[in-house]
Formats: sequence, C-alpha cells, structure tokens
Amino acid sequence: MIIRGGFNVYPREIEEILHTHPAVSTAAVIGVPHERHGEEVKACVVLAPGADLTEDALIAWCKESMAGYKYPRIVEFLPALPTNATGKILKRELRGTPASS
Repeated sequence: MIIRGGFNVYPREIEEILHTHPAVSTAAVIGVPHERHGEEVKACVVLAPGADLTEDALIAWCKESMAGYKYPRIVEFLPALPTNATGKILKRELRGTPASS
C-alpha cells in the first residue's frame, strides 16, 4: 500500500486500470519517497509491441480514469519488468532497494 498525503493507494487497483490502456503491455505501481506527500505514486510501464505513448499522455489518461490522489504522477517506461523464476514482478528492484536476507 502507498500512503500519499494521508490517502491509501492500492497498487494493484492502479495496475489493473493501467492494463486496460491499449498501449500498455504490463505495469507495476510502486511508492517513491516524496517530500510533501510522504510517498508519490510511480508507474513502471512496458509498452505493447509497436505502441507509442508518452509519459504526459499516459498521466492524462490516468487522470480521467482514477481519483485525483490515485493517478501516477511519475511514469517510467522500461523494456521489461524484473521478475523472479515464477514470473512475479520484483517491486523491490524497481524501488532500488536491496532484498532482505
């Protein structure tokens, strides 16, 4: 769960909405530190083959589909999302934090 400005944002809910965009192949949503809000919503997105989409265009689309406190303010396009052997997305790697031992 991401806590943005006192509001609870559930990454899975945002990911499910992002997956409905025709240019999005897959996406993962994480919280990143933010000075004023505590955490900010960041979407890590892999585009569908041949798709062309900008960060601003995706954020604008999200604004229309989500509550004001939920939509991602940061979008990063990646060639692939890091996964483990079973295919689970490794959000810890997206955040840049080491795995706990």
